[in-house]
Amino acid sequence: MSLAVRLVQIRDRPNILAEERASFAARCGLDVAQVRTTNVLAEPVTAEALDGVGALFIGGAGAHSVVETYAWTPSLVALCRLAASRGVPTFGACWGHQFLARAFGGTVVHDPERAEMGTLAVDLTDAGRADPLFEGVPDRFEAQMGHHDRVSVLPPGAVELAQNAVAPYQAFRMADAPVYGAQFHAELDASAQRGRLLAYRAHYPETGDDAAFQTLVDGLRETPHADGLLGRFLTLYAA
Repeated sequence: MSLAVRLVQIRDRPNILAEERASFAARCGLDVAQVRTTNVLAEPVTAEALDGVGALFIGGAGAHSVVETYAWTPSLVALCRLAASRGVPTFGACWGHQFLARAFGGTVVHDPERAEMGTLAVDLTDAGRADPLFEGVPDRFEAQMGHHDRVSVLPPGAVELAQNAVAPYQAFRMADAPVYGAQFHAELDASAQRGRLLAYRAHYPETGDDAAFQTLVDGLRETPHADGLLGRFLTLYAA
């Protein structure tokens, strides 16, 4: 696929910045060079980030919460809204999913009691089963999870596409724009998820016990249906 995409990152670790870029490239079916990056912790977020790209991705954030407002939050909100107004296909994964919900008027809450870690099941809603992005995906599929925050209220005009027993709004799309969010990590396979859990273990107190952490890591499974979503997203909306 001969297009470039923009990946917005919220990371302060060079190894995770590189892994995240490589993971998005792999799941999108792109070369790493086709994934242009903007790290909001190190550089300004401007409208020029959309120049020459066919899609916008918002990645995860190990140490930053969507519930908080940082110096760069308003400029990233503006970029998300500008992308939607221009019809630039936009996809947010995990933190990015939560941020898109906030950017378009939804509500995100810190809710560690509903934290989800590891490989867990997600159920499509009726709207999800009818959505072209989830064509061929079974009603229940597994995905990689790792979050303490969640979307509690969808933005106006958003459509819920997936949920699970722990929390609603595992995936949504804006009805009037090619904007999707997925609470799960659509960019991660089991190996990359293992690396993320190791890198950010200190941010998840429930994994402090070595035995519990090992059980979590040993329970990771491959997630082929979730892994295919980003490539299908580009084929549907950007190719």
